[in-house]
Amino acid sequence: MTKLLAWLNRPWVHFIVLGFALFYLQRLLFPEPRPVVGPINEARVEALVQQWFSATGRPPSEEQKARMIAAELDRDMLFQRALELDLHLYDTVVYQRLLRNMRFLQLSEGKTDQASYEQALEMRLHLGDEVVKRRMIQVMEQLLLAANPPRKPTETEIAAEFEDRREELRHPPRYTIEHIYFNRERQPEMESVIATIQERGLGPEEARTLSSPFLPGYRFSRQTPDQLARHFGAAFVMNLEKTGPMAGQWNGPVASTYGQHYVWVSEIEPARDATLEEVRTLLVRDLESRYRAEALQASIAALRENYEVIQ
Repeated sequence: MTKLLAWLNRPWVHFIVLGFALFYLQRLLFPEPRPVVGPINEARVEALVQQWFSATGRPPSEEQKARMIAAELDRDMLFQRALELDLHLYDTVVYQRLLRNMRFLQLSEGKTDQASYEQALEMRLHLGDEVVKRRMIQVMEQLLLAANPPRKPTETEIAAEFEDRREELRHPPRYTIEHIYFNRERQPEMESVIATIQERGLGPEEARTLSSPFLPGYRFSRQTPDQLARHFGAAFVMNLEKTGPMAGQWNGPVASTYGQHYVWVSEIEPARDATLEEVRTLLVRDLESRYRAEALQASIAALRENYEVIQ
């Protein structure tokens, strides 16, 4: 013990301990400044607003605009982090993109691919290329998810999702129909043609010779209302359902966007609830996508603590 106290009393030991204490206090009281991300310039903000307007047909609200800017700052942060990790130096997509840019700029003549690539890096072409940026962000997201993998949905969560979306997942009715089409020029003779079909007891194939040409076709098998609407327009589906169609009967005439139709209904499959097993794959995929997004956002939020993000 005496020897230990004598050793601790040596000046050089005091100097080392004091040095460590001062170093710790300096890091605690005067931490290194965090890397800065942002702000986004007005030109980029305006481009984001224009993209929103092109997609939705209306300008974004202030809240929506703020979310877009925040998302863009997160993209900048991920790109900056990827550059700090030198990920662009090991990615084949970035390599090929920079070579393509050098060829486009006609700066690669007489050079090997490696020499062109190194010159592109010296010219910092990777910093202003949106394809490179998207790729680096994608790689960073993969790294974040590898470090913080999303959880897998449990059977209880799958069952709860099924119950929550039962109405959405309900199978719509399906119709198998054939029709005789009357364009607007032939509508005055429609009643007499229908009377002929009824008097002779003609089936849809026999009656087809009495139809005007209809480009989408004459027979539609197991079609949902939405699918029929793509061929005939929404008004046709609504008007057909109003007739109370029954399988094995002619119905109509039924008006559509294009004219009038005399409709033979071969089969009707009524609407029904989906079973869990029928939609399990869809539910699992949607839940996994949701949990992936949650895990990624949590990782991005944690990474954000290491940067000074300026709105």
